Amino acid sequence: MCGRYASSRSPDDLAEEFEVVDPRLGQALPADYNVAPTKEVYAVLDRAPRPADEESGTANADPVRQLRVLRWGLVPFWAKDPSIGSRMINARMETVAEKPAFRRAFASRRCLLPADGYFEWYETQQRTGTGKAAKFAKQPFFIKPKDGSVLAMAGLYEIWKDPTRDPDDPDDQDDPGRFLWTCTVLTTEATDEVGRIHDRMPLLVTRDRRTAWLNPETPKDQLPDLLVPAQQSGLEAFPVSTAVGNVRNNGPELVEPIPFEESLL
Repeated sequence: MCGRYASSRSPDDLAEEFEVVDPRLGQALPADYNVAPTKEVYAVLDRAPRPADEESGTANADPVRQLRVLRWGLVPFWAKDPSIGSRMINARMETVAEKPAFRRAFASRRCLLPADGYFEWYETQQRTGTGKAAKFAKQPFFIKPKDGSVLAMAGLYEIWKDPTRDPDDPDDQDDPGRFLWTCTVLTTEATDEVGRIHDRMPLLVTRDRRTAWLNPETPKDQLPDLLVPAQQSGLEAFPVSTAVGNVRNNGPELVEPIPFEESLL
């Protein structure tokens, strides 16, 4: 799975990298080296012009590339409340087209989640604690591109409408609190070197396939061919401080490699 990642790029850098023409940001997010479920994250997506643009003749125009802030943990449109999102941070590629929580988003609401890299925990042979409380220690690894480029993790997004709000109340129409934008990361089975750390890994989208992945009109049967398992994307993995296990810790030191002899391997 992908349960933590780092995202430190500025909105301007991301807009340039992903050819964003319509940033939809209230304010920039701070650099986050310990992105955890339910946090706000950057997402790149293509959206058709709003219906309000009909008078200008742009209603049928091509989708526009946007940079938005979404909450990590997808809330399906049919959910009664948003708490389900904390359990929807990943979507398995093997079943995403059939799962009720993800199939509509997979069909037409796809996004890219920019990341510096992501964390996985490796279960070592070293035990901690004693007696019944004893368990195998886990060593966190940071997995990132060797060339320092941005990871474009394949994601899905959904727009949840608060069912407790009155849809006929004119004072509620423009209240952003009526809608919750959320996202999830697509994952696949991990093999080879990364598979020794964890059995799942995020799926990535290479630069030349971003437009097709984000296009809501791309046929579903073509989507799997647009994705690349993380292990095939020139990544490196190295042990990092166990401090990343606490979501209250944040800073560039969390993604600094530690010597192997200092890790729990």
